[in-house]
Amino acid sequence: MGLTRYASTKVGMTDIFYVEKTSPKDLVIALAGNPNTGKSTVFNALTGLHQHTGNWPGKTVANARGNYSHRDKNFILVDLPGTYSLLASSVEEQIARDFICFGRPDATVVVADATCLERNLNLILQVIELTDNVVVCVNLIDEAKKKKIEIDILKLQLELGVPVVGTAARSGVGLKDLLDAVYNVSTGKVKTSPKRVLYPEDIESLLEKVIPEIDGYVNNTILARWLALRFIDGDKTIIESIKNYMADFDDTNKEKAGGLIN
Repeated sequence: MGLTRYASTKVGMTDIFYVEKTSPKDLVIALAGNPNTGKSTVFNALTGLHQHTGNWPGKTVANARGNYSHRDKNFILVDLPGTYSLLASSVEEQIARDFICFGRPDATVVVADATCLERNLNLILQVIELTDNVVVCVNLIDEAKKKKIEIDILKLQLELGVPVVGTAARSGVGLKDLLDAVYNVSTGKVKTSPKRVLYPEDIESLLEKVIPEIDGYVNNTILARWLALRFIDGDKTIIESIKNYMADFDDTNKEKAGGLIN
């Protein structure tokens, strides 16, 4: 048994990020996406019968996890709640955000709907602000084709700076490429270069002032730019999550970080 790589949380073995491993070499993959993108179909196609479901501890939100093997590695796939955002305005959003942020999966796959890709880009851009280890799965390409929608996968990959794979999970199209992309990112064989959103000059100027302060609080365990944006947004839920899930974030640092929000 084992934990995800971020094992030194205050709540330790009982926290919501506990993932049972058969070997320390197992890799943990988060599966995120908007509702109705075929995310569950991707999950089922990859894990087959090797899955179990329940609820997140202390929550009424469903939790599905499964295993699959590819090349020389065993993977544990964690199906996060379907959500349109990571801004934590709902329990589902907070679970998804906190797992990616504090559970520290080896890679995060974001499933998008090829028939309405623009709407799905909001979540994709939020995830690549939070972590470098991202693979975008543009699912339902068969449905998009029926609607005469063409997706330039290579151009999208260049624009985002992370691997992008087109799939039709129901028929198995593209799943081998998806497995390869996840393997390469999670093992470090491919280094991503996410292209993150540039904000208006006044926001970027404020970020330059806040980021050095944040680095001292979280010791580079969370991308400081993303966290600074949350502070600028006035998101108090992230402070509580940091306090709950980071062992070295004490009440003094909580008060200082809260001052950045206020």
